Amino acid sequence: MILQELIEMSNRLAESGNFVILGEGNTSANLDADRFYVKVSGTQLLGATEESFVLVDRGKMLEMLDRESVSDDEVAKGLLDAVCDGSGRKPSVETMFHAYLLSLPDVNFVAHTHPTAVNTILCSTRAEELVRGRLFPDEIVCCGPEPVFIHYEDPGHLLARKIAAGCESYMEKWGSAPRSILMQNHGLVVLGKTAAQVEAASQMWHKTAQILIGATLLGGANYLSEENARRIGSRRDEKEREKVIFGDK
Repeated sequence: MILQELIEMSNRLAESGNFVILGEGNTSANLDADRFYVKVSGTQLLGATEESFVLVDRGKMLEMLDRESVSDDEVAKGLLDAVCDGSGRKPSVETMFHAYLLSLPDVNFVAHTHPTAVNTILCSTRAEELVRGRLFPDEIVCCGPEPVFIHYEDPGHLLARKIAAGCESYMEKWGSAPRSILMQNHGLVVLGKTAAQVEAASQMWHKTAQILIGATLLGGANYLSEENARRIGSRRDEKEREKVIFGDK
């Protein structure tokens, strides 16, 4: 069931044409408290099947993540050692940050994509400034009160450690796991309790980026106040609507 949901989510994101081409991006989902599925390195999200994913031991990935320094060879060996099915298929190099994110409260699915509109902003010199504020209520409902912004880092161990540190700071401020992570010159990561929640937030980031680019060209974005953003994020009716939209029981 979980694997099928992951396959369907991956295909829908890829089929939209907005998020990945070729072998870009990777997705994952929790199977249980100790193991998760993640995309096999080099495979495509478009046309994903059961063979596109491999089952990984989360504990082994988190042990590697905790180390301050890991060589490329150690990462490659560690990825293979963490595979649970003995298939010899290599998990994505981003598996470490998937392991961390899937260990957070109420997170069961993760999607990392490279949306063109989002990366237009993230590859600009004003990226961090432009994504600092929220623009409209549904953005907050789907994507959270703010994203975790990560300055560019080499994909793999160092990036995973930066993401973990950024998420820890976010949780200290907001008291819950983030919904989205923006990686400078790289792409988008969305996390959620359900596959529907992850898909919705990914689609909403695509829309948000298009609106933000347009607003910037028309004189500048008119951001909501932090008070308004917090209000939207805490309203009871919005929480109830989330459960219906995202299939969160």
